[in-house]
Amino acid sequence: MSEPTTAAPMPTARVAGCPFDPPEDLARLREEQPVTPMAYPDGHVGWLVTSHALVRAVLADPRFSHRADLTHAPLGGTRMGEPRPAPPGIFTAMDPPEHTRYRHLLTGQFTVRRMRRLTGRIQELTTEHLDAMERHGPPVDLVEAFALPIPGLVICELLGVPTGERARFQDDMSKLLSLEVSSEEKIAAFTTLTTFMRDLVPAKRAEPADDLLSGLVTGTDLTDEELTNISGVLMGAGFETTANMLALGAYALMSRPDQLAALRADEGLTDQAVEELLRYLSIIPGTVRAALEDVELGGQLVKAGQSVTVSIPAANRDPGHFADPDTLDLRRSTAGHVAFGHGIHQCLGQQLARVEMQVAIPALFARFPTLRLAVPPEEVPLRTDMMIYGVHRLPVTWDVAQDEE
Repeated sequence: MSEPTTAAPMPTARVAGCPFDPPEDLARLREEQPVTPMAYPDGHVGWLVTSHALVRAVLADPRFSHRADLTHAPLGGTRMGEPRPAPPGIFTAMDPPEHTRYRHLLTGQFTVRRMRRLTGRIQELTTEHLDAMERHGPPVDLVEAFALPIPGLVICELLGVPTGERARFQDDMSKLLSLEVSSEEKIAAFTTLTTFMRDLVPAKRAEPADDLLSGLVTGTDLTDEELTNISGVLMGAGFETTANMLALGAYALMSRPDQLAALRADEGLTDQAVEELLRYLSIIPGTVRAALEDVELGGQLVKAGQSVTVSIPAANRDPGHFADPDTLDLRRSTAGHVAFGHGIHQCLGQQLARVEMQVAIPALFARFPTLRLAVPPEEVPLRTDMMIYGVHRLPVTWDVAQDEE
């Protein structure tokens, strides 16, 4: 085993003028030492993994735990208080068998029938928001007018949440995901969200409907606390990630006219284009595990109790797995990308996210074929202050006369 280098924080600084590329230091680490010591914000010294093969190995290995009370947050501002066991229902921060139980119950609610119904609704919502953009006329902020409201409304309908609560939910969720918001503000936002979901559960018990939360209420023995927390997890996971993929994906395509032209010319390319955008953009910086025992990994000894952060962007840009990985190529094979994670914690709602992108992105460019930035690229505010990468705003414009012909 090699001698470890000095621990350093996880690289987060992106190169100016390269909004779609991960921090350069990730590529250097992947080449020089794909398992490298990492300094965590709370003082813990663990590891950062940057190669595709080793990232997948960690995520599939039961010797690495996802328990909330064992892991250390890899970035500042991502944890409120001291590490503690996950509350009932927060299945994303649990190991088997608790995780397995919740996952099984939830998988039963993501039925083909429900996904098909939601696909039609996504098409309707997309058309409604494109119509509103057209009526408004250019310029518009694509985040506010398109990328945020569509997944927000979809997840509200999936869970049976009144859509009038979307704006408050969006604001509170943004505070929880910010790297710059104080712990006090995070606690207040978390309390507001939890209170809202806690009130929704008994309403579903009293008057169930044809939605996922009602299905869990009537078809399982989950407690109100479990249902409240599960709903919060699904709301967070199904909203911000898809919203940022829609906005950043549109930005990336506008920046690569040749790839956009290929997508518009070949409807059959849509599914593959979505997979490539997921790989290329990799908006989740990483996920963390804790070693349950001493593990040899990539020539390094990871000791029991140490946290291991796997870099999703580094893995998805690994030239050892993807040819010319820093190029957006909608026709490439993306087999094995880890944008949705890997192993037992792979994203439960990944199919819903795919459908939203497969419907919304082609429809956007079909309606507005001359869509382009309304400001210089350097004026687009990037989400470098957030746990989920993307853009805060994306001002766009289009040629009205040409697009109306």
